[in-house]
Amino acid sequence: METLMTVSAIVGFANLGILLALLSVYAKIYKNTKAQFTIGLMFFVGLLFLQNIITVYAYFAMSPLYAIGLLPYFLGIHIAELAGLSVLLRITLM
Repeated sequence: METLMTVSAIVGFANLGILLALLSVYAKIYKNTKAQFTIGLMFFVGLLFLQNIITVYAYFAMSPLYAIGLLPYFLGIHIAELAGLSVLLRITLM
């Protein structure tokens, strides 16, 4: 497995951790307020969680099929997602 793919998988796991934290926070908010908006947020987080699980699994299961030239772009996408999710979590916890 290529180093960039391994780093992308690690960043993907970090994304999964942040998404679990967001899901937990949104579930607590829904439990306390019954606000319908938080159901949409939980659905959004659930879809992103599914996408990250599939992506990380694909890195391990299909690593020989990925072109080496694409790996920096995959890493960039995951880092951008990590930054966005980190900001979202920070704002949510304020």
